[in-house]
Amino acid sequence: MPRYNAPFEIHVHGDVPLRSDVSFEQIQEALRPLWKYAGAKSLADGATSTYEEEPGIRFEQKDHTLQICWTVPGDEDFRQALDEMCMGLNELSERGAAIEVTFYDTDFDEEEGDPDEESRDDFLMLFVGPNPAAIMQVQRDLLVEDVVNLMERHFDGAELGGVVAEIDRLFSDRFDALVNSLEIGKRPRGAGGAGGGSGGSHGGGRRPRHLH
Repeated sequence: MPRYNAPFEIHVHGDVPLRSDVSFEQIQEALRPLWKYAGAKSLADGATSTYEEEPGIRFEQKDHTLQICWTVPGDEDFRQALDEMCMGLNELSERGAAIEVTFYDTDFDEEEGDPDEESRDDFLMLFVGPNPAAIMQVQRDLLVEDVVNLMERHFDGAELGGVVAEIDRLFSDRFDALVNSLEIGKRPRGAGGAGGGSGGSHGGGRRPRHLH
């Protein structure tokens, strides 16, 4: 059922490339944790965002891409729905992809609130993919882009080859640690940046809502 007076507005944003053989029924099942959380009875019913200007949840058949730009009112328990969604999308994804999730504190008033009060805003970067190597590849590409963008304020891009090589070494070490116990496909490789954002969970300042 809809959550009125929820402590957060939660925005989910990302594009996930899906296998060409994936059906709408499979997508609906993978996203069940999201649309059920919104109080809907189906993906078609729950794909609309809280905000009309956001496209919501869409499947682009032309390029087999799941596009998410969707907001729902909720609480901390939404994190469980996100975990279940990621597990479902892992099985359908063609390549690794990142999904941004922002928790906006609906009770916090930056202008009129107590100056000693801190916002409970939070930001998560989630990753999905057909195997751990594909997920690691996306993490690697995002980290390289973030680091290069930061360091290019002080250094020429041509000077940063050693920094990128060190990032690749760290991910290769992580891959080698995994491969000791798992068969997980190809090693993440140096393939250039793949889009903004960074891994992990970050509290603090408000981040702009994305619109397609």
